[in-house]
Amino acid sequence: MSVNIAQVVIDCSDAQKLAGFWSAVLDRPVGDGANQFVATLPGGPGETSLMLLAVPEGKQSKNRLHLDLGLSEGSDWQKELERILALGATQVSEHREYGIHWVCLQDPEGNEFDLAVGH
Repeated sequence: MSVNIAQVVIDCSDAQKLAGFWSAVLDRPVGDGANQFVATLPGGPGETSLMLLAVPEGKQSKNRLHLDLGLSEGSDWQKELERILALGATQVSEHREYGIHWVCLQDPEGNEFDLAVGH
């Protein structure tokens, strides 16, 4: 048997609204049938799908799991950071450790994710 990660799920209060944010960040369309309760951003070949799922409780503390976003070859890191912030993300902190430079961000519902300069 072969097991793989089919999708990563992000809990939220309004799935369709948060899917719009992630759609713009990742330049992926929101899947058909999206609504306030569930929405997906299907992955292409070699990509993991993202699911947004409405839950009744709000975010309580730091995520135990988060997305690390990387950039395509030749991308301008500062320009991408500014674009993501303009879409509604909030910058939380910036780090340079272990030979890696990254910025910790939060999506509009407070879920943490990172944008790395290089891996």
